[in-house]
Amino acid sequence: MKIKIHKLAAAAAALLCAVTLVSCGSKGGSSKANASVTQQTTTATTTSVTTAATTPAITQPEETTTTPEEKPVPNGKYNNLTGEYTLSDAAVGKRPIAVMVNNITFSLPQYGIAAADMIIECPVEGTITRLMAVYGDMTKIPSVCSIRSCRYYFPILAQSFDAVYMHWGKDETVAKDTLESLKIDRLDGYNNSFVFGRDEERMKTFAYEHTGYYKGALTEQALDQAGIRKTLKDDKNKPVFPFCEEAQAVSDTQCTKCKAVFSADYFSDFAYNADEDVYYKSHNGAPHIDSSTGQQLAFENVFILGTTTRIINQNNLLISLDWHGGDGYYISHGSITPIKWSKADEFADIVITDKNGSVININPGKSYLGFTPRLSDTIYS
Repeated sequence: MKIKIHKLAAAAAALLCAVTLVSCGSKGGSSKANASVTQQTTTATTTSVTTAATTPAITQPEETTTTPEEKPVPNGKYNNLTGEYTLSDAAVGKRPIAVMVNNITFSLPQYGIAAADMIIECPVEGTITRLMAVYGDMTKIPSVCSIRSCRYYFPILAQSFDAVYMHWGKDETVAKDTLESLKIDRLDGYNNSFVFGRDEERMKTFAYEHTGYYKGALTEQALDQAGIRKTLKDDKNKPVFPFCEEAQAVSDTQCTKCKAVFSADYFSDFAYNADEDVYYKSHNGAPHIDSSTGQQLAFENVFILGTTTRIINQNNLLISLDWHGGDGYYISHGSITPIKWSKADEFADIVITDKNGSVININPGKSYLGFTPRLSDTIYS
């Protein structure tokens, strides 16, 4: 009898110790823990040794530690046009280059434009549009084709970034007056055969006016020859927009497709690719392709900016375009928000705000800016 009593006592003590471990590790109140211990002790004195021996062992979970994810090391220097680290060392502090590009259907496909950090599209005479491709790194500009003539509001928009303006010809009225009165730093293909030329291969199949190209690799040398300033002005050596560090939705309104309408004949469509977080551009219903790379144009940011236009010359149907400001839409990261845009004077920044006038942050990446007199025709879904 003494042996059996001792065995029972030992079993009860072991069970009590295990229960005590449970109550110490518990976050519950002390009254519940004490009640549990009392109940288990009473039971243990009336059960067999076998029951006590099969009580599962109590184990504490292992502590785990997590290492914070390291941010990738940038491959280049900060690009003021995109908020990304894509500049070469030699391009730091240097001016962007803005190149006029033909966009009439008969001139397609263009080449060299997929490398641009920003594309600006505006209506010109008739129903057509023209592009201005802006490159943040003058040391990495490819050859660009086809180059076309100046319309006065393009160099004014280029001055928002202190860009050097590249074009082939101009209208001899308001464009000529604008270039001269504002003393725009520029190179013109009509009198510069060093950095402009004719694409002989395109001359076999394209009209002559659609064959002019810009030799991007010669940019720095051409600027030196012309005595054009290459360094950014102090007040322009900054991001063109207040860029976020990482992309984020711009509103709760989703936008996977949108259309900027310029006329009955010219429009630009954008389709969102969520995996790449970009909007792929189409031109008049067909993918907008850079023939030198086979790439479809793609942008992290799409700005559809409302403006007004009017015909100022009935002979050639030249138009004026209000570059001072208006309403618009900002589309990015699968979302859309209404905005206001403004430009205080010919050399001022382009400022993007919400409808209440507060400056908004812009996602890093390439941008498309479409200035349209038909903002109300914008379609999105």
